[in-house]
Amino acid sequence: GGVGLEPVAWFTLAAIPAAGALSTLALHSTETCCAQGFFFSTPLSEKVACLAPWLSLSLLWALAGCDSGFGKQAACHLDSMGFKVFASVLDLQSAGAKELRQRCSPSLTLLQMDLTKPEDIRKAQQLVQPQTARTGLWGLVNNAGFDDTIADAELSPLCKFRTCMDVNFFGTLELTKALLPLLRSARGRIVTVSSPAGDMPYPCLAAYGASKAALTLLMDTFRSELEPWGVKVSVILPGYFKTGKSPSPASRAKKEQLLASLPADLLQAYGEEYIHEINKQFVKFMKTANEDLSSVVNSITDALIAASPAARYYPGVGMWLIYFIHHYLPSIIRDLFLKAFFINQKLPRALQPKQQNGLKHE
Repeated sequence: GGVGLEPVAWFTLAAIPAAGALSTLALHSTETCCAQGFFFSTPLSEKVACLAPWLSLSLLWALAGCDSGFGKQAACHLDSMGFKVFASVLDLQSAGAKELRQRCSPSLTLLQMDLTKPEDIRKAQQLVQPQTARTGLWGLVNNAGFDDTIADAELSPLCKFRTCMDVNFFGTLELTKALLPLLRSARGRIVTVSSPAGDMPYPCLAAYGASKAALTLLMDTFRSELEPWGVKVSVILPGYFKTGKSPSPASRAKKEQLLASLPADLLQAYGEEYIHEINKQFVKFMKTANEDLSSVVNSITDALIAASPAARYYPGVGMWLIYFIHHYLPSIIRDLFLKAFFINQKLPRALQPKQQNGLKHE
């Protein structure tokens, strides 16, 4: 979530209001969300008023990453609000999938889906379509997020850029297009979790950030194009949240694989210590990530059920300051700010001052 990144499973979630769902939702008196950088609290009964004509409506919310993080929490939250949930996970036997079975009601259905496999998306579409053909789909939530390389763009293998695009952009695009006919018929919602790294040049996140930039622009385009159809599109831009486990032996192995894959001249120019240092800084940064995901889940919920959802939501402490700096101050100030609180690369080996003739000056 946000810039707290690791390989994640993929999750599609569909929800159908159960009998009496509106009264179930109304039990939650208020819900706090963050829209356009400001927190507000609105009676939930007002937000769900727009759902009154749709109590028999099938709602589909597609999220990536239900095994953990935002997707798992959103699935549990929506299930507790009285919706029937169809949740797709990469592995039906994962710890996250097992936890969903334990925590959620019997109406929750788990599906296996890999967003990079078109046949999985077709299977999900074929499962949902018969149940929603009459009423259409109310909402789709895209929450794909993948990145396993923390390195400068020059050091990041091209295959990592392609993988990020396949998961974060093309998979989301394919799923959204597959479900758009049902969303249009319901005049429903599309909610997509993107990242501030797609708006700003976060150091060492070029592959991930480029894919999220493409995703955010795609959703902005969808918002404009689908407005005549009555489909509302929102983008969630979370701050710094802990959505997975702490750095594992697998992530350390990825770093070693990166070092082994670099051409000798490139490795000599940057130095092994350079890559070790930026990964060390990233691990240190993620230790400060927020473990309370409720503000993101609340933003997703608001985008799905509010009568007038925001185009963008910025859940997370300090996001208003980051975007103020990004939009209103010179880019050099923004770049220095990002380096100060995220990753501040040291000088590559080839740029470091060299001792002359190996002698120390007194």
